Amino acid sequence: MSSSTAAHGSAPIAEAAPLSLCAREPHVPADRLVAEMVPPPRFDSVRFDTYVPDPNQPSQTQAVQVLSTFAAGLGGATAIGGGKRRWFEFGKKPAAPAAPRGVYLDGGYGVGKTHLLASLWHATPAPRELKAFGTFVELTNLVGALGFQQTVRTLSEHRLLCIDEFELDDPGDTVLVSSLLRRLVEAGVALAATSNTLPGKLGEGRFAAVDFLREIQGLSAHFRPLRIDGEDYRHRGLPEAPPPYSDEEVTKAAYATEGASLDDFPHLLDHLAKVHPSRYGALTDDVRAVCLTDVTAVPDQSTALRLVVLADRLYDREVPVLASGLPFDRLFSEEMLNGGYRKKYFRAISRLTALARDAKGLVAQ
Repeated sequence: MSSSTAAHGSAPIAEAAPLSLCAREPHVPADRLVAEMVPPPRFDSVRFDTYVPDPNQPSQTQAVQVLSTFAAGLGGATAIGGGKRRWFEFGKKPAAPAAPRGVYLDGGYGVGKTHLLASLWHATPAPRELKAFGTFVELTNLVGALGFQQTVRTLSEHRLLCIDEFELDDPGDTVLVSSLLRRLVEAGVALAATSNTLPGKLGEGRFAAVDFLREIQGLSAHFRPLRIDGEDYRHRGLPEAPPPYSDEEVTKAAYATEGASLDDFPHLLDHLAKVHPSRYGALTDDVRAVCLTDVTAVPDQSTALRLVVLADRLYDREVPVLASGLPFDRLFSEEMLNGGYRKKYFRAISRLTALARDAKGLVAQ
């Protein structure tokens, strides 16, 4: 067989060695963080009419109706001038609305909350530069990059802020986000968020939420909760995740796939500690498949939370993950899965499982 022919069929062997995520330490300018606050590639083309409600879950159909109405209602809100710094040009800011100026999508894993949130972003009749979409982690990272006051000034010019995977993990985040959203609501920005936790329950199991009850209740007051019931669509009628492959199969696939990365899993976990989570998206720039050898159980909570962020960025970008070692449902210990971050870990397992299914075609059949 020619050296330019892959072991699986006629696909060409990559001429160069695979990429390595461990060799990357990307620098991400603050302006890129703002410019990239749009729905990720996986949700570029989603719309309300591409969401398929489960006929056995009427709350899903109701969510589409409520969010469609919400988007339409933003057409004239704070739109005078239609451009940036519109309120400052008129010398005053709008009065804070009396009723909640936001919707909060609460539901389990894989019921389509992010699909609906991205559909809301697309449906809102405003220029792209007046709408922002990002995960909760990306929002807090933006504050870290720009500073609080500059973040307020930048996002106050938006008509809508969508926050995916809303989760409060420590008291500092609670106070920070509470203050930020209060300032944005005062400026007339509409809010939308998704989470697996009702707004009044944020922070439970992770820190002494009762000590920060005022801040949490302040956050809750900004949103109208909208419950979405259903089962994880990623497993609805689909086969179980494929078992892990051998090191040899993973390595061969990495060399046979253009744009693939190849890393030893424990080394990658160590490398993630050296890269700020706000850069994990840039870490995967131009990577078409992630190949991992020797997947083992995650050793501690800090490492586990970094892996959750990476899993989110890979899922957003639809990057398949081929792995050897332990199956993904054994990444996290029972103690972790029963602890305060369990929802994050189950989401990571669900998403990595979906990406593992996507990677089946990389291996010789």
